[in-house]
Amino acid sequence: MITRTAGGSHDGYEISTDPGRLDTKLVHHWLSTDAFWAIGRSLETVERSVAASVNFGAYDAGGRQAGYARVVTDLATFAWLCDVYVAPEHRGRGVGTLLATAVRDHLAPHRLKRVLLSTLDAHEVYARVGFAPVANPEKLMMMSFSDS
Repeated sequence: MITRTAGGSHDGYEISTDPGRLDTKLVHHWLSTDAFWAIGRSLETVERSVAASVNFGAYDAGGRQAGYARVVTDLATFAWLCDVYVAPEHRGRGVGTLLATAVRDHLAPHRLKRVLLSTLDAHEVYARVGFAPVANPEKLMMMSFSDS
């Protein structure tokens, strides 16, 4: 479990992997109603995904959850950063960068060969912490069994 507090420009936000602090119903609400990639995702799907992932909660100075990110990983060779979400009232305060930095720092000691993510419009946030475009995207393939 990590807990990281950021001061300065991050207004005292804290990142934690403590599962006891995570508000799964709030995460479900955010993802299923406001995250274009997860609109309509069921609570059961969110609960299953949380249970099988390393979860990062962002909390404001009052301890209220302000954001979320999760990582699917074997902690040996690969990780997928996904479901990064910052509540609208907390956007523009560096919370997304703080979440991405906490994920990077948490995974770094494992020396993974690849950490991937997919983003439509936040390339600059992820570039700040070391992500770069895929060198050979023609090598990547995917399979999907559902839309969520």
